Order: sequence, then C-alpha cells, then structure tokens
Amino acid sequence: MLVLVAPGQGAQTPGFLTPWLELPGAADRVAAWSDAIGLDLVHYGTQADAEAIRDTAVAQPLLVAAGLLSAAALGDIAPGAVAGHSVGEITAAAFAGVLDDVSALNLVRKRGLAMADAAAITETGMSALLGGDPQVSVAHLEKLGLTPANINGAGQIVAAGTLEQLAALAEDKPEGVRKVVPLKVAGAFHTRHMAPAVDTLAKAAAELAPADPKLTYVSNKDGRTVASGTEVLERLVGQVANPVRWDLCMETFKELGVTALIEVCPGGTLTGLAKRALPGVRTLALKTPEDLDAARALIAETATPAADAAGA
Repeated sequence: MLVLVAPGQGAQTPGFLTPWLELPGAADRVAAWSDAIGLDLVHYGTQADAEAIRDTAVAQPLLVAAGLLSAAALGDIAPGAVAGHSVGEITAAAFAGVLDDVSALNLVRKRGLAMADAAAITETGMSALLGGDPQVSVAHLEKLGLTPANINGAGQIVAAGTLEQLAALAEDKPEGVRKVVPLKVAGAFHTRHMAPAVDTLAKAAAELAPADPKLTYVSNKDGRTVASGTEVLERLVGQVANPVRWDLCMETFKELGVTALIEVCPGGTLTGLAKRALPGVRTLALKTPEDLDAARALIAETATPAADAAGA
C-alpha cells in the first residue's frame, strides 16, 4: 500500500522548481496558476533567493504548486492514502479531490497572506529539536513559554515562539536533545500567534464547496482519517493555530498497512522522518524529474486499485 505525502514550509530552496518547468506543459500550467492567484510562481520557483521564498505568503503557494505539479507528472495514480505536513495538507486535499487545483491554490494564497500578517505582529520563529525524550522536551518547552508546534516523531519536535524564547532554548536545551536547529520559516506557525489568521481563513473556506475525499485522507491534527470534505476544510482552517501531529499520522500509516511512501516535490523532509519511524516502509522523495522513473516503478509495485482506495 502506497501513501502520497506533501511537505510543509522549510522544504523550499532557491530554484527548486526550475527542472520541473522543463516537463511538457508544466511552464504553461504554473503560469496559469500564477495568473489565477496573483503571484508569479515561476519567478519565485526559479529566480528568487532564499530570503524571498522564506516569506510565508510566497512559500505556501509555491510549495502547494510544486506538490501538485510533481504529483501530476507521476500520471493517473490512486495511492492508498494521502497526507500533508502543515501547508502540505492543502496539497493532500487536492490529491484526494476535496478541492480542485485552482481552489487549493487560491485557499493557500489567502492562508499565506493571513499568516504573514499574523507573523508581522510579533517577531517569532521555529526551531527543530533533534533527539531527546518527547515528554521531557515538551515540559521544557512549556517552561520556556514555547509551543511544541510540530510533534514529528522519529525524535523530532519543532518549537515555536518569540525570538527571545527561541534564543533561550538554544542556550538551555532539554535533557537528551542533541541539537536545536532554527528553521527557514517566517513565524511561529501552529501556535496562538497565528490566531488572527484563523478568522480570515475561515471566511475564505466558507466560499468553497468541498467534495468528500476520493482517497483515504489522514489529518495531521490527530492522525485520524477523515471522510467528509466539510470536515477536511474545517481542519485545514483550525490547524493554522494548532500543533501538527505528524507522529500520529505515521502511526496511522502503520495501522493502514502502508508499505511505501512517496513525498512530492520538494521531497526529503518527510521521507527522512519515515526512514526512522517506519522501518521496512520503502520511501522515495521527488526532488527533481530524474526521480520520476523510480517513483513510477515503486507505484507499480504497490498499486492500490482505485475501487479499493475510493471512499476508504
């Protein structure tokens, strides 16, 4: 059984979209998406520097566009399940047919702008904690006033809060944590600092008409599978200010019997977590179109009939 997953912010790097735009029809497709959402995705995916694509208003739609483009390049596939980390949940919602591509991109554009506005209120950020006991780390973060915004499993928790709080964390790591790594994000996402963005996103979501998922959709709120398009959309709104529980998503993958995981472009982060947390599961990250043949081979080996995947 195959699960298709989409990464969140921090996965983007300068120029990462360039080779994908060389695929037949890809440049035209991304140009049309750019016109639809009022953001030059081609420029930001090919020419913009690291600081420009760190802006959450840019990074979010860029990541969703890259995920949609790379998944489309795989052809007509029916994975056994789909999931996304943070903003990658919008990509996953499009994979599952809850939203069409343009609706997903319009929603993520509004999400990115709203979260950028919220991030501008207070200087905030995020740092990854590598290693250590999760319970010990969470208690330590709370003592420093930080939020465990992403509990990713495989020995990784992402802390979020003010820059002062993150500086204190760098000086005072939880017992057992090997390293604290600042992330390339522009705010304390999935925390109370993002509360102003929730109302804005709720209004944007109210204008949409979601369909029920055609594939098994695993929510990063709690690792549950969600069969209602309306509930998927409600969860997409709420997760802006609530923690991401990728650890629970991976537990659900185990329960579903997942044997292979493909991470869409810009892949690498979620496959890295899966390699540590899901021993025996084959993983593949789509980084450039050169990875497509290997991905198609893996899909062929783990194909799930569409009739079995639909409505699961």
